[in-house]
Amino acid sequence: MDQLPNLGREEEMLSVMGLHSIEDLFSDIPEGVRRTGSLPLRPPQSEEEIWSDAEHLLGTNIDLDSRPSFLSAGLSRNFVPTMVPMLATRGEFLTSYTPYQPEVSQGMLQAMWEFQTMVSELVGLPVSNVSMYDASTAAAEAITCAVRVKGRKATQKGVVYISEFVPPHRYSVIKNYTQGSEIELRMLKHGIDGRVDLEAASDATGSCAVYVEQPNAFGELDEGIPQLKQILGENTALIVGVDAVSLGIVEAPGNYGADIVVGEGQPFGIGPTAGGPIYGLFACKKDYLRLMPGRIVGKTVDEDGREAFTLTLSTREQHIRRHRATSNICSNETLIALMGAMHMSLLGPEGVEKLALRVAASTEVAKLSVISIEGIEMINADRQNFRDFAVKLPGNAVDAINHMDRLGVLAGFDLGDWWGSMSDCLLIGCDERTSQSDIDSLVSGLKSWIKEVSA
Repeated sequence: MDQLPNLGREEEMLSVMGLHSIEDLFSDIPEGVRRTGSLPLRPPQSEEEIWSDAEHLLGTNIDLDSRPSFLSAGLSRNFVPTMVPMLATRGEFLTSYTPYQPEVSQGMLQAMWEFQTMVSELVGLPVSNVSMYDASTAAAEAITCAVRVKGRKATQKGVVYISEFVPPHRYSVIKNYTQGSEIELRMLKHGIDGRVDLEAASDATGSCAVYVEQPNAFGELDEGIPQLKQILGENTALIVGVDAVSLGIVEAPGNYGADIVVGEGQPFGIGPTAGGPIYGLFACKKDYLRLMPGRIVGKTVDEDGREAFTLTLSTREQHIRRHRATSNICSNETLIALMGAMHMSLLGPEGVEKLALRVAASTEVAKLSVISIEGIEMINADRQNFRDFAVKLPGNAVDAINHMDRLGVLAGFDLGDWWGSMSDCLLIGCDERTSQSDIDSLVSGLKSWIKEVSA
């Protein structure tokens, strides 16, 4: 954003405010909290010096495509067709404002409606919104939505069960969302084999909702999850967090009774942004339509009988009612979601299936190669994995990651960051760009590290 300097106009601005000095402007700040010394800043620099320093600083970043990368843990190093950013950066999309006035926003509204349609078809549910901020906010909003809808019929009032294998960063967002709202979070246990304990799941019957992920934090696909809705019954919402790409080959949650499906949309349309914007998916059954978060685009006809699109079922004012608001999210990630729609439309149903098969294949090849190394054990060896798999190492995972980094390989994610008891476990992620050469580099690096720690 351009900034217009006001140097030399301080006296003029102070005069307009009826003040005589900068000290008068800050006179209401107590002396005890004022900074008396100068800020530890370098002297002023020329434009040339600033550019040089910025390029040097940015040059220390590691481009994920510059080396074999097995770092996933929720975000995908995917391939986005060049057509996607080329179309998305057209002025009609890049600078479009929230389409509250449908008469001047038909193009954008139709694109948003197409996105909703694709997400609905992908997850097997009839309703989708225009996106959330990410998977974590989508999961948290799904839980509060489910409590609003199921709260009256629930026998366990305000109780929601969360899979114990939900990543801690996602659980933290859920906890922050629900604290102070009379929602009680309880853990849904898993068996020693990593699968959801279906007997324990019966304890969740009568609660407001159950939240699970398929695949889970270790990339494991759980055959028991499709049975959950039958156990829970109609008065408890089943919320499923998904890897969107996996639905090219994995059963859509809507087909086995899921009430709400959420997930990270990032694998479609945009690469991992290292803290930058991505987008979340949110789809549900019709029962939740009136109380779902975010924006919804509807298709109708105008007074002349022509096809038309408009925001519907959720007023602008609904989002600014503070504690009575439907959601804490009154916006969405429209531009990035639009990029996701472009990516999905370029792939088509067959392309999504092929993409999922490529990810599954690279995951399986990497898994078989890694667990063939003496000293490495697979966690839950009898499970099918998608994108990620976890292994136990004969030493600290951080040491292995650092060793591999020196060899030019991003080995994966230290599970000790999520669960302290798993500091010797490594989460290895694959994607459609993982090559046999990448896997060979990973295996070679792990072998050399094991040889080093065993010496």
